[in-house]
Amino acid sequence: MSLHARDVTWTAQGRPIVDGITVEIAPGGLTGVLGPNGSGKSTFLRLLAGLLRPQGGAVLLDGHDLGRLPRRDVARRLAVAAQEVSTDVELTVLDVVLLGRIPHNRRMTGADGLARARRALRRCGVADLEHRRWPTLSGGERQRVSIARALAQEPTELLLDEPTNHLDIAHQLALLDLLAAIPATVVTVLHDLNLAAQYCDHLLLLHKGRLVATGPPGRVLTEETVERVYGVRTEITRSPTGRPALRFLPRAARTA
Repeated sequence: MSLHARDVTWTAQGRPIVDGITVEIAPGGLTGVLGPNGSGKSTFLRLLAGLLRPQGGAVLLDGHDLGRLPRRDVARRLAVAAQEVSTDVELTVLDVVLLGRIPHNRRMTGADGLARARRALRRCGVADLEHRRWPTLSGGERQRVSIARALAQEPTELLLDEPTNHLDIAHQLALLDLLAAIPATVVTVLHDLNLAAQYCDHLLLLHKGRLVATGPPGRVLTEETVERVYGVRTEITRSPTGRPALRFLPRAARTA
């Protein structure tokens, strides 16, 4: 067992944002969290990461309540790459990535830490940005550097909130290739259903704060479920590997 949400609930202003979700995250694979805007995806990811405390239920890491574990122990295992990161940090890119080494060594700047940080930069395709100042980066560059910082942490669980945001299609594919290959349990919020179908081993589909479907892409992404959750009709075919490929029907076709 790796991460397990047990009847997790979180509300804001009396409205349930995450409403009684129970699910075990498949260890060692790439799990995608899907759902329309406002379905609770980012909040659920923050609960899994321990950035928010559940108001009901619990998040378990290897069977232990995440909120009761020592923060340093959690940080050595679990890394998070947020959707948006402040642009006001006056650090170089290398300094930002070295922050991922703090749970392992507070000194950060030893030879081993530098080597691991530079390796993470190379894996994310941003080694040439090492000496750039953080505020000078584009949104896509910041996104990849943030993921490099998370990889430098060398987590066993890696949680990402819309990591393909700000990236062009080539960098989206390169990033998802990387996430699918790393030896960790990866949970990522995604908007693109076809990318999720192509890369993820397992999907969680949220709607209005509830988990409405879970399983491999071919079981979760059906024409009926997509229409019920997203309000759009699709035609779904299967690739030679059995993964679904979605074609969204134009409005004229939906009302014909």
